[in-house]
Amino acid sequence: MNAVASPSSDNQFVIAKFGGTSVADYHAMNKSADVVLANENVRIVVLSASAGITNLLVALAEGCEIDKRDELLQQVRDIQYSIVDHLDNANIIREEIDRLLDNIARLADAASLATSAALTDELVSHGELMSTLLFVELLRQRNANSEWLDIRRVMKTNDQFGRAEPDLIQLSALAKEHIQPKLANAIVITQGFIGQDNKGRTTTLGRGGSDYTAALLGESLNLNRVDIWTDVPGIYTTDPRVVPSAQRIDQIAFNEAAEMATFGAKILHPATLLPAVRAGIPVFVGSSKAPEAGGTLVCDETQNPPQFRALTLRRKQTLLTLHSLKMLHARGFLAEIFTILSRHHISVDLITTSEVSIALTLDTTGSTNTNGSLLTNALMTELSALCRVEVEENLALVAIIGNSLSQVNGLGKQIFGALESFNIRMISYGASTHNICLLVPGDDAEEIVRTLHKNLFE
Repeated sequence: MNAVASPSSDNQFVIAKFGGTSVADYHAMNKSADVVLANENVRIVVLSASAGITNLLVALAEGCEIDKRDELLQQVRDIQYSIVDHLDNANIIREEIDRLLDNIARLADAASLATSAALTDELVSHGELMSTLLFVELLRQRNANSEWLDIRRVMKTNDQFGRAEPDLIQLSALAKEHIQPKLANAIVITQGFIGQDNKGRTTTLGRGGSDYTAALLGESLNLNRVDIWTDVPGIYTTDPRVVPSAQRIDQIAFNEAAEMATFGAKILHPATLLPAVRAGIPVFVGSSKAPEAGGTLVCDETQNPPQFRALTLRRKQTLLTLHSLKMLHARGFLAEIFTILSRHHISVDLITTSEVSIALTLDTTGSTNTNGSLLTNALMTELSALCRVEVEENLALVAIIGNSLSQVNGLGKQIFGALESFNIRMISYGASTHNICLLVPGDDAEEIVRTLHKNLFE
């Protein structure tokens, strides 16, 4: 395919995001390139790191002995070299990759002496930098006019390392300045997941943030559609790896998909849909390995939405139970608890209260702490000064996603009758008509999902 031909108008442009498995090796990258070049309207491509790279970089960022560092670095090198070796200009691109590998080694040495969230973000960002450099070279090899862009020129964020929040005003202005003029004549290849604070330090948007990057750019540039390419051809009624009989959803409304993403559906990052909803941009989800299989279109609304749409599962949930007689007929106790949690940058998922107790869940799946816990000593000390604290871990959140669930007669019997042989630790229902959330033991979670799917969908 030759240099990009201009489509009829700017508002037809599409942004395509490819996940780690879609750029895992040379063959996967070529399949992704097929997808890009098959649609002349795809003008921006956002990439994750090659599959496995981010985990290796996180391990290096946590600090380790020199032998372990060398082993991890060699694994990173092997994954990237396996792609480099297939490229026409292998020697030139190898120099670029080697430069980044040297940076990784230097940062890993620093992490072995002292770890920090800022150092982790700087180190982990190299995965996306490498995959995008390789992809640009692959497209050029196929005679496509492509340009590499460092997203940090555009994606300005705060300094909340590990979970940085983009500055939407700056993003919009900088995207129009640095990206929009290129779209008429080239395919712009850039990184998901990473950004830069106002001091020039690299930040990350959290795991899965490449989806968010794509949606934010789609909103900023008023694009026609956001395409999310992964290893699954669309969104299913639940994870097909847990329930092989799960069914694909061909079209789903924003609010349903947002509930699914929020409560653990890995196919989309929880924040992805927010920019798309704001801008009214549809999101397509498909498989880069089998684009002909179709996928799922996420749009404003669908015709005749079903009562039960999907089941999601989110692991690594922590239940925090706070007991205090001070709560009895008192004012301000909850406010004080949430002020402490806010001070420690912790958001609460579910909450239930009684006269003298509060039970709330914390999602630790995105935690960058070495032990995966958000419960630091400082936080526990502050909470313990107010009340007695109990912590339960190894829990999972199962969410039943649907429409107008509060109007379904006999809903409790349908759900809890099917689960009578399981222990349900906590239930959240009523705050939304779109979900019912069950906190369950982690060891039972998959069997609970299979049981519910059989009863509600099959």
